[in-house]
Amino acid sequence: MAAAGAGTGSEGKKRGASRSWILLDAAGEEQLLDADKYAIMRRVDINARDLRILDPLLSYPSTILGRERAIVLNLEHIKAIITSNEVLLRDPSDENVIPVVEELHRRLAPSSATQHDGKENLSGQHDVEGAEEDESPFEFRALEVTLEAICSFLDARTTELETDAYPALDELTSKISSRNLDRVRKLKSGMTRLTARVQKVRDELEQLLDDDDDMADLYLSRKLAGASSPVSGSGGPNWFPASPTIGSKISRASRASAATVHGNENDVEELEMLLEAYFMQVDGTLNKLTTLREYIDDTEDYINIQLELFLSSGTVCLSLYSLVAGVFGMNIPYTWNDGHGYIFKWVVLVSGLFCAFIFVSIVAYARHKGLVGS
Repeated sequence: MAAAGAGTGSEGKKRGASRSWILLDAAGEEQLLDADKYAIMRRVDINARDLRILDPLLSYPSTILGRERAIVLNLEHIKAIITSNEVLLRDPSDENVIPVVEELHRRLAPSSATQHDGKENLSGQHDVEGAEEDESPFEFRALEVTLEAICSFLDARTTELETDAYPALDELTSKISSRNLDRVRKLKSGMTRLTARVQKVRDELEQLLDDDDDMADLYLSRKLAGASSPVSGSGGPNWFPASPTIGSKISRASRASAATVHGNENDVEELEMLLEAYFMQVDGTLNKLTTLREYIDDTEDYINIQLELFLSSGTVCLSLYSLVAGVFGMNIPYTWNDGHGYIFKWVVLVSGLFCAFIFVSIVAYARHKGLVGS
């Protein structure tokens, strides 16, 4: 095997930083790998095209691919390869990946350790839930951890954006200034980028849910069992007796009914329920961003209305001033104009003051009625 444990210390981290992996297996053991792409390809039996998707230097869309012996997953900062008994996670030193590694340690622990931990709980129900969790296929538990991490990460970024955006928009509504406009502009740019990221994850989950064959490709344990024992049917091994941890939201009756048909290779109900739950979560995050975008659009419309009001008021006042100039510019003889050239100055001055008074009155009335901000 070309993969080898990375050396400890800063030198080892620097040497394998660009291609470092962390491996967690079904026994709960962890190993830091500094392996090249050929060693990874031989270990998990995937081709170079699939491994290229996980290259952090290349920009690839969100992807969940099912292969014969592995699941290739590229979602946001999580780039992982999941097999039926181990998980390879890229760039384990990344601050966003560290919590995922810790959660994988907790959720992928062997059943004996989970049951031991459950005995220490005050409630016996926790022990039962832990046992049910361990009965799920290893690849589904690992996939669930990654999906949960991505959904939580995107939802947290959305919450942070909402916390900053709504006060900034309210402040801009009450006072239009270059500082407030620049602040909202940056928030809108961040919202646009985050919306695109959430949309990519949502589209990938939706595409996967719409194709039963793609979901069937993710049943690694089932394919492994079929390869080792070609005889299938009700007497074969039951690899999927319970739904994943997200299935705690699903009744036990639905789990039991699903378990009766797991012998069918085309059955994808368990994985469909898992993906559907996180699809709804991502869709909820996207709805939050959509609501925020609508609020930003409403604020922009409000500012445009104020600007149009000022411009329209100014246009009306200038039109009145132009009317006076047009009247006095007519080629009509005025008897009182003879010998009274000074009257031109008074007409210009009085007309200008009158138009300015009209403009100020319109703006003051609009502010009094709350049509414009300060």
